[in-house]
Amino acid sequence: MLDKLERGGWELTFRNDEGGRDRVCLATGRELIQLRHAGLKCKSTVVTDSPQEVTVQYSCPGNGYGRTNIRRESNQLVQIDAQGIENGLPFAFAAEARWAGSCRR
Repeated sequence: MLDKLERGGWELTFRNDEGGRDRVCLATGRELIQLRHAGLKCKSTVVTDSPQEVTVQYSCPGNGYGRTNIRRESNQLVQIDAQGIENGLPFAFAAEARWAGSCRR
């Protein structure tokens, strides 16, 4: 499912208490799985994978773990729900990610 997402810059709008916005550059779509553990080498297991939705559980030894569900509304719009542990503290967030064009450097 993630392979079908538009490549380039995506804007994330966070819900819950976190609020705010962020940007991420997608090369593969898999960058959306580990938003709280970006760039870390983590082991992952695909829990569900369908044309519209994917759930991945991952573990980053010494840095925590997470479980992310991504629901595709279109190739340019997804809904993300994630929870886990980062730096010994729990996190949970919901976000909407929308394609915003090319990546900003």
